[in-house]
Amino acid sequence: MIFDQIGRIRAARPLVFCITNYVTVNDCANILLAIGASPIMADDEQEVEELVSICQGLVLNIGTLNQRTLRSMVLAGKKANQHGIPVIFDPVGNGASRLRTEATRTLLKEVRCAVIRGNVSEIRMAHAGTGSAKGVDAAAADATSVANLVRMARAFAAETGAVIAITGPQDVISSADTSYVISNGHEEMERITGSGCMLTALIGAFAGAGAGDPLGVAAAVGAMGIAGEIAMAGSQGTGSFRTLLMDAISTMDDPFLKERIKIEEFA
Repeated sequence: MIFDQIGRIRAARPLVFCITNYVTVNDCANILLAIGASPIMADDEQEVEELVSICQGLVLNIGTLNQRTLRSMVLAGKKANQHGIPVIFDPVGNGASRLRTEATRTLLKEVRCAVIRGNVSEIRMAHAGTGSAKGVDAAAADATSVANLVRMARAFAAETGAVIAITGPQDVISSADTSYVISNGHEEMERITGSGCMLTALIGAFAGAGAGDPLGVAAAVGAMGIAGEIAMAGSQGTGSFRTLLMDAISTMDDPFLKERIKIEEFA
């Protein structure tokens, strides 16, 4: 059923509530609109529980973290768990500071996540308590083989009950026993702010429309990677690349995703 997800999103128009960072909030809202979902962005603790109760997906992103938004994330996450709403967590920069590392631990303890997406350094720190985060980017020291990424993702999935998405040159998406490797994308995606945040929001749309399993998350990751490839083909620089990336998501459909996605199941 991987190749009917975009159509399902556009038919259902799931409301995806994002408590995200102020650097990329506009991009996250627009990528949700581009795929056919409906975004709502807010972070005040006086309204987050009320907003969660009307949404179909919740995205938590700690990119510009503070104690106020952390309290809001915990409240929203717990309410989402009560209502059976999938929570997608992006531990941006986990390991770069004590605040981010402790916030990630708090959220993983207090909130049951359906999907956790991050680079290898962020996921390694969340799972094993070690990593070499370079700000919000993955560190070269944490680079490893796909087989090792799969082992880490499966172990972390077993620990948390979440689908784990480790994104990088090759993307690994895994539950405790089912893993996929996606080989789409372009290195230019690392040169614009927010490509990872946009992907997490995109996963929120897929999960909000009922595709929060490993294959559905793989479809979201593949769609973003394909959009990066298309954008690069017409790009004249980082500004046009960002615009073309958004355009590619807005015009993508399921047959095109099926044609272009490079996906393998990892035994």
